[in-house]
Amino acid sequence: MTQNKQNGSIIAIITMMFLFAMISFVTNLAAPIGVIWKNQPGIEGSNFLGMMGNMMNFLAYLFMGIPAGKLLTKIGYKKTALLAIAVGLLGVFTQYLSGIAGVGAQMFGLPANFYVYLLGAFIAGFSVCMLNTVVNPMLNLLGGGGNKGNQLIQIGGTCNSLTGTLTPMFVGALIGEVTKDTAITDVNMVLFIAMAVFAVAFIILSMVPIADPDADKKKTRIVYERSPWAFRHFVLGSIAIFIYVGVEVGIPGTLNFFLENANAGNVGATVAGFVTGTYWFMMLIGRFLGSMIGAKVSSKTMLTFASTLGILLIAGAMISPVTLKSFMPVFTGSGFALEQVPLSALLLVLCGLCTSIMWGGIFNLATEGLGKYTAAGSGIFMMMVVGGGILPLVQNWVADMSTYMISYLVPVAGMAYMLYYALIGSKNVNKDILVD
Repeated sequence: MTQNKQNGSIIAIITMMFLFAMISFVTNLAAPIGVIWKNQPGIEGSNFLGMMGNMMNFLAYLFMGIPAGKLLTKIGYKKTALLAIAVGLLGVFTQYLSGIAGVGAQMFGLPANFYVYLLGAFIAGFSVCMLNTVVNPMLNLLGGGGNKGNQLIQIGGTCNSLTGTLTPMFVGALIGEVTKDTAITDVNMVLFIAMAVFAVAFIILSMVPIADPDADKKKTRIVYERSPWAFRHFVLGSIAIFIYVGVEVGIPGTLNFFLENANAGNVGATVAGFVTGTYWFMMLIGRFLGSMIGAKVSSKTMLTFASTLGILLIAGAMISPVTLKSFMPVFTGSGFALEQVPLSALLLVLCGLCTSIMWGGIFNLATEGLGKYTAAGSGIFMMMVVGGGILPLVQNWVADMSTYMISYLVPVAGMAYMLYYALIGSKNVNKDILVD
């Protein structure tokens, strides 16, 4: 009986790792596909519109963050994951339909099929929000909490970073040089693969016996006199999460546009995809290193160092002229190859090392001392992930109004806020509130 339970736990852990990878795969489709959309007639080079798919993907978190947590409580982990996969399949299928529905027609001055694509991105966002709600607590519970639970989450984060690395590379290699003649149907192969992955995952997960790790625990009625919003460090931490996700997504998303643009990086879509993918590879390395030193270095110290280094790297990229080139080891999926890129691109890619550890650091600092309010705080945090859609949109609006490099004032300001939070804002000044 014990052996069967252990085998079931192993299967559940592997399944959660797979779902962790799917989250990044679906999310990171938005930026490279956005490169195609911003070159379509009617959109004509608008970075703002090119980032709208990413915006819709993250906007879903605002609506689904708290309901996803309630759904988890009501129907359990497995059923929530199955529902999330089904929704994800529908979202990707809708994005596929954008290549064949309403092509050539105009609506409010934009291609009609562009709205179909945005709807698909929004639906896919519901999926990744629900999957995020499942995999993080599930892995923590399967590991028994504490260091083991954190270790499983870090490994899951590594799987997440790996697919985040490969997705823009795969799309970039598939579509090659992007022109006004490049169509959304040119990425159909990627969408077919995504739909197949969702379908296979649904079948496998439906057959795997996964029990809720805490299903046997006795439920007790807890009285909540206050809410997480009563804690100043949590409120400031929620803002930090909103900003962090926007910075994490905005840096590589805008970099992809910058490198592909003929008047800026001008390295072509394939190399741009590889360079952008290398940013996510840096996040993978950073998460791995973070998991090794996390037990010895405080979240406050890690967040302070990462924010300071991030500010310096982005500032260096902003003042570096486009003509100043550097050879950069670009991860191509199977290995590394030297590519000549603007020095600013290399500096921005290195920011992945900084952003890799920020989520965990902010989460730990913001939930410190919340006690029974921690679960409610986690649901609010999931809502604040919407920053990953809003801030990159703002950044690319700034890019449209000025230049790509000036637009990086947005993530610099975000890094500065996170530095403030690490040094000052994370202090719990509400210790008088009972949390037991």
